[in-house]
Amino acid sequence: MTLEEIRGQENAMEHVDRVQSAGAALEELLVAAKKQEYLTVGVYESAKVMNVDPDSVAFCVLATDEEYECDIALQIHFTLIQAFCFDNDINVVRVNDIERLADLVSAGETGEPKDAHCILVTSPSANPWKDPALDKLSLFCEESRSVYDWVPTITLPER
Repeated sequence: MTLEEIRGQENAMEHVDRVQSAGAALEELLVAAKKQEYLTVGVYESAKVMNVDPDSVAFCVLATDEEYECDIALQIHFTLIQAFCFDNDINVVRVNDIERLADLVSAGETGEPKDAHCILVTSPSANPWKDPALDKLSLFCEESRSVYDWVPTITLPER
């Protein structure tokens, strides 16, 4: 085994650890934000918040799975939301397990399941909300952008 192969394996392991750590941080952030009522769930609801008060948006999560990958309208919404986030310095990530994400943001609620394709973590401008998980995710996004991964994909931890 050459030195390059060993370094390649080490880098792959570091990447897996980073993604798993980011998944745990995302779960912590969503649970904490939900308790504080700092979540906006749904593509259209998120677009309204971004239009009315873009400074209140602290983080954006876009979620899809194989069922929705061919949904052209949803992909157009994602493209517009990503562009808005980039223009306003809002970190954005993708999650491929929409069911797990929907469970996290709507646990304990009855009725229709929420549209969890887009989730915003908001923070009032007057009294900004600080959370260690948000800081971890911001660092993860910054590191991902440094290797040209503009919208990194996060895997949520298994239950």
